[in-house]
Amino acid sequence: MILPGATLGVLGGGQLGRMFTLRARVMGYRVVVLEPDPRSPAGQVADHQIIAAYDDPAALDQLADQCAAITTEFENVPAPVLERLAARVPVSPAPASVAIAQDRIAEKGFLASAGFLTAPFARVPRATDITVAIKAIGVPALLKTSRLGYDGKGQALIGAAEDAAEAFRHLGGVPCILERKLELEREISVVLARGRDGAVAAFAPAENVHRHGILHTSTVPARVAPGVGAQAMALAVEVATALQYVGVLAVEMFLADGGKLHVNELAPRPHNSGHYTIDACSVDQFEQQVRTMAALPLGEPELLSACCMVNILGDSWAHGTPRWDRALALPGVRLHLYGKAEPRAGRKMGHLTCLAATPDDALILATTAHAAISAA
Repeated sequence: MILPGATLGVLGGGQLGRMFTLRARVMGYRVVVLEPDPRSPAGQVADHQIIAAYDDPAALDQLADQCAAITTEFENVPAPVLERLAARVPVSPAPASVAIAQDRIAEKGFLASAGFLTAPFARVPRATDITVAIKAIGVPALLKTSRLGYDGKGQALIGAAEDAAEAFRHLGGVPCILERKLELEREISVVLARGRDGAVAAFAPAENVHRHGILHTSTVPARVAPGVGAQAMALAVEVATALQYVGVLAVEMFLADGGKLHVNELAPRPHNSGHYTIDACSVDQFEQQVRTMAALPLGEPELLSACCMVNILGDSWAHGTPRWDRALALPGVRLHLYGKAEPRAGRKMGHLTCLAATPDDALILATTAHAAISAA
């Protein structure tokens, strides 16, 4: 075990790194962040920030020298970087797990080989493969870049077969995956933690709504038929076990085709849809991240209140500084800001967590509070 007083390292200085750092410091750990942006949200609250590229060998060696264990806040750190660190200190999640989750082709291949239900898909490594893929999958379909796509980026909806080649060119001609577009009943996600000893603790499923490809609200508990929530949690645990995962993992799922759960994507880190755990659970996803990397016993997640998390994007500054007072005047509303200096359209600047008696009430409260902050 790595006990409080030790130093933990995190690759990445964004909001996930910030929330991890804050929780780790509350628990008595020192934190070192490796991040090239000198004004990073995580660096503002860490004990020390190494300002360097993620693949800078000297910086990586410095991080390993200073830390008893290392984690990452995003999945696009090159796997060789994690392998270099893992040769020196414990790294979670493991480089092999991150390598699968950061590449959609590898990810879908893993899920299919392990027997998990996904939307029908086909690999499109080259332009010449798109016609065969369309014939196999049909339309409408989603073409997604294999790497680096997030928040709606790196994907295109194909409504007609003749549009496929142009969509592939529009995405840069890089390797892609083609997925059949399902008729969705719900989008849900389960965040869980899995320790080195195989112990697993899963949080209540969140029901997610996206706007323009960016998560807008996560309502908890997800409003699904009886038994579906427990089924989703069990499915997420099966995925983490098959992956031999260590750390915090988010399993994004589609409820479609008459109530069947399809695994959509994996996020090998804390997740936007898990931010509700900070205010509404007996232990949050960032404490679980600390516990897994320090080989401490996992907390037992208990949902203490129905809630809804709503993201605050840079768009909320369109009429000037948001009116935080209006949201905070509403009972049950909690504000989290990420320390980002420049609000931009589509950029995640913070979130509100809204606690209420029922999921429906929480969603109404979140909608009201969100509208209030950006009102002219």
